[in-house]
Amino acid sequence: MKLFVAGLPYDLDDAELEEIFEKFGTVTSAKVAIDKETGKSRAFGFVEMPDRAEGTDAMESMNGISLGKKPLVVKEAEERPSSAGSGFPRTGGGAPRTDRGDFRNERPRRY
Repeated sequence: MKLFVAGLPYDLDDAELEEIFEKFGTVTSAKVAIDKETGKSRAFGFVEMPDRAEGTDAMESMNGISLGKKPLVVKEAEERPSSAGSGFPRTGGGAPRTDRGDFRNERPRRY
């Protein structure tokens, strides 16, 4: 079970996040999201627990608990849609279209 954890203190690291959730069972991974530009925590992370019952127990026990200034929001993580099926058609790049013709000779539109 993959959990989304928001409201983390900005100084919390991966090892500390794992240690917090290990109290409820086995933790496969614990990762705090880091901003690529600043290198600082984004105050949320993900915890993976292989046993669904342990994950559910952790989610119910930790949701609303304050580790810092804000209460934690712990819920089951939602799957991200793959980039291949984003719903946007792929274009062939930024090449200009040449099939539009010359519009200088058209009459102006009246609205």
